[in-house]
Amino acid sequence: MLVLSRRAGESVIIGDDIVVTVLELRGDIVRVGIAAPRSVPVHREEVFRQVQAANRAAATADDETVQALRRLLPGGA
Repeated sequence: MLVLSRRAGESVIIGDDIVVTVLELRGDIVRVGIAAPRSVPVHREEVFRQVQAANRAAATADDETVQALRRLLPGGA
């Protein structure tokens, strides 16, 4: 892990097109701005973890769900 010190208004550049800027320091809170292409997803860690968990849960289909989906398909039993 790279560890850097930055002051308000200073930035870090990641790759060719991602810029992370320290906007404000208030006590133990740091506000950052992230400029990235729309094709690069940017999430807070806790939101990212929730999305991952929801995707895993949705991908794990039980037998009842599989049978219900089969009945919806043409020729399904």
